[in-house]
Amino acid sequence: MSSLSVYHVSSPDIPNKVLTHFEDIASTLAEQGVRFDRWQAAAKIQPGASQEEVIAAYQEQIDKLMTERGYITVDVISLNSDHPQKAELRAKFLDEHRHGEDEVRFFVAGRGLFTLHIDDYVYAVLCEKNDLISVPAGTPHWFDMGEHPHFVAIRLFNNPEGWVANFTGEDIASRFPRLED
Repeated sequence: MSSLSVYHVSSPDIPNKVLTHFEDIASTLAEQGVRFDRWQAAAKIQPGASQEEVIAAYQEQIDKLMTERGYITVDVISLNSDHPQKAELRAKFLDEHRHGEDEVRFFVAGRGLFTLHIDDYVYAVLCEKNDLISVPAGTPHWFDMGEHPHFVAIRLFNNPEGWVANFTGEDIASRFPRLED
């Protein structure tokens, strides 16, 4: 189940609130300029589907978002616990960073934890199948796929180079809960 845990930066052990209803999560994140939405596939996606098949199943929603927000590239990332570089990939995303563009992820399968640092609060968003999150450019955040990753996600970019991070050098991410496997 998708969830949103909101913490004050001074209290990483106890969230101020935990939300599990889609509408509550979406409206709370919208107040911070973060889009949280749900998509449904136009066709059933088989395990092991190609990038083209995954994109085709969501083409209408992708096209609409690309038109609305000016994204120019789309791809699919798929990671599971058998991936030989899973520990290195996890570590790459665990430190607080920003991007010069929105970070847009749609979870086709599996789950991941996006944690956003906005002013004096930390928003931990557990995204699961059918969840779309769009983190605005410049928002400090980190991502945890867990020790045993399992997810397939569609990524949209307005930078043809794809994922480019600017690390903040802060250690805040190490103080907050990670994704539990």
